[in-house]
Amino acid sequence: MHLHQLGWDASFENQFEPFRSGGLVPLRIAREDRRQYLALGEGGEWTCGVSGKFRHEAGGKGDLPAVGDWVSASTLPAEKKAVIRGVLPRKSVFRRKAAGSHTAEQVVAANMDFVFIVSGLDLDFNPRRIERYLSLAWESGAMPVVLLNKADLCEDSESRKIEVESIAPGVDVHTVSASRKTGLEILSRYIQEGKTAAFLGSSGVGKSTLINAILGYERLKVNEVSGWKNRGRHTTTYRELILLPEGGMVIDTPGMRELQVWGGEENLKQTFEDIEELAEACRFRDCSHVSEPGCAVQEAVKNGLLGQDRLAGFLKLKKEYQYLSDRQTMKPSAIEKARWKKIAKIVKKLNQDGS
Repeated sequence: MHLHQLGWDASFENQFEPFRSGGLVPLRIAREDRRQYLALGEGGEWTCGVSGKFRHEAGGKGDLPAVGDWVSASTLPAEKKAVIRGVLPRKSVFRRKAAGSHTAEQVVAANMDFVFIVSGLDLDFNPRRIERYLSLAWESGAMPVVLLNKADLCEDSESRKIEVESIAPGVDVHTVSASRKTGLEILSRYIQEGKTAAFLGSSGVGKSTLINAILGYERLKVNEVSGWKNRGRHTTTYRELILLPEGGMVIDTPGMRELQVWGGEENLKQTFEDIEELAEACRFRDCSHVSEPGCAVQEAVKNGLLGQDRLAGFLKLKKEYQYLSDRQTMKPSAIEKARWKKIAKIVKKLNQDGS
């Protein structure tokens, strides 16, 4: 197995030079499962753990290895084991806010060239959810592509494709059917030797079925489709980088029950280019597009040039990004407050002991 088949290029080679002189080797993370990793390299597969020093120096979970990452590692060839010493700078990374109330980053996939946003054309079809994925996909640094799966279950797949194209400027949109293996030939345009595509989407949209169809055999377990909802129950429980027999790689990910935003409001600019352009004509530069006089965005809704649902989706995401920003601003001050509170307790105890 050659590194270039895994996506290694001149940029990674330059970044890795200092590590190579120290006797380390480059590996690419193929699977992550409870702090244990499976990595690929010129020596094949390696079972890996993170060094104590690296884990201690990591600023947060987002700094630790994720599927798709290139890492520097020391190896034990006889045992096919390795110790990860560091993560190379990522050329792209799809991130979201980790589930729960804690404000923390979760890296879903790294160093992919394309993000395939998979949506079902069944009862699960949701343009607002696609917008949410697009805002994070553009921020990732990879090229987003929308795959509308289960075209065999939809009588108006072409009109839905047109609808998605209208909310995804600059993004390729394709209708496919994984179960019938139709439309999949278009994917070879993106998945080529040395290229990586991450499949992302909510539960039951058919990501694993799509990957099985591309592979040509049932590598990933897929449950039967639920008849009353036309939805497959996902069985992927961990992220995995998979090499394709014809070259290229795909990253399979578990279905996401929630996709909380990460990053800044600038993520909305490419996804909502139409609203951003309309906003240039608003009377007030800080117009919220809700109730201000002279709002060009509200005027476009009134005239039927902009859908009310699309504006509502934009405002909801904007509010979430603002809330995230507030939480991130508050976090350092809260840590500082807790630190001084701890110091005050120590000083009080010292005073009591000395009296």
